[in-house]
Parts: sequence; C-alpha cells; structure tokens
Amino acid sequence: MDEKTEQLREIFIDVSGEESVTESQAEGPGSLTDTDEERVDERLRAVVSRMRERYEFRTALSDAALVTLVRGFYAGRGDDELAAELGVDESAIVEARLDLHLLRESDDDADFDAAAFRRRVVGEDPADEELAAAFDVDAGTAARYRRVVAAEAEARQVSYRFTSEFEDALAEAGLSTRMTAAVRETGLDEATEDIDSLDSDADVSM
Repeated sequence: MDEKTEQLREIFIDVSGEESVTESQAEGPGSLTDTDEERVDERLRAVVSRMRERYEFRTALSDAALVTLVRGFYAGRGDDELAAELGVDESAIVEARLDLHLLRESDDDADFDAAAFRRRVVGEDPADEELAAAFDVDAGTAARYRRVVAAEAEARQVSYRFTSEFEDALAEAGLSTRMTAAVRETGLDEATEDIDSLDSDADVSM
C-alpha cells in the first residue's frame, strides 16, 4: 500500500472508528463468508422442504443431505461422486435428484422409442411389466424411465420453479448454474414436447 493510500486509510479509521471494512476488502473478490454460506444453505433447505411437502419424496436422504446433493450437482459432480460423498448407492442419488427435479441429459438416454414410451405412460399408465414387454426392456429399466418421465412432467408443470430457486440461491453466492439451464434448453425440454398436455394446468402458485 502506498503512502497516499495509507493516509486515506488512517483518515477513514479516524472518522469511522473501525477497521472492519478494510479487513473485509482484503478477503478478495468473490470470497464467501461463513454467514453467506449458511444463508445459501438455508435458502436451499427451504426449497427442499417445500418440495418435500408438495411431492411424495421417495428418497430416504435427509434435507441436509439433499442440500449437499444440490450443491454437488451444480458443482458438476457425477452421481457416483455424490454417492461416495453421501455414503449411499448411486441409485439413491438418482432417486433423490429426480425428487428434486435435478435432471441430467443422460437421464433421457434410451435404447427404445422414448416418445412412444411417454405417450404410453401418460395415456394408459400401464404397469412396469407391460411397459417392459412393449418396449423390450427389463422391468427395472421401465420403472426407472417412468420415474424420469414423471420428474420431467412435475418440473414442467411448475415451469421449473424449484430448480430456478436452487439456481437463484447459488447464483447469488457467485456459483455457476449454467448446467441445468443448458439441459432445459436442449434434450430434456425437447423430449417432453409430446406430453405438453400435462402442462395445460401448470401451477404457478407458491
């Protein structure tokens, strides 16, 4: 710090009687205090709690664990990494993500006619065994993909409100949220165009 800056600093301290502003500036741009992190977690936890009240969650993970999942998802961690971090199977992470409307492009990968599968689920709601036979897959695959269809429909029915709230909380903290925005603009959003009838009664209430 040069002599003139030091003089200005001393004048400020004499006038304000505190040094805290100068100290906080030394943290550097983009740094987060513990309070900021706590506030972000509180906001994320509040969204998770509202979703749990609104939907019938299948996950057994606690709200605190789901907040960790949300942060990890937006940080670009894979399901296998999140599973290791939270000490659960990867399938439990996928289930929790879908409860939270956190969709990956890979969720929509299918070796069968995905559009026809969606139409069958929406129009007839057949049993997993019927879907498995119709699309030549095992019942586990049919059940998993039906779950993806349901999560996509739920997210679209509320115009991705909850994922937007997750992203807003993280963006305010300076964390990147471009990943899910890109997903919505490409594969998953296009893939559900054939079930837009589910969105006719889109819910915009809080």
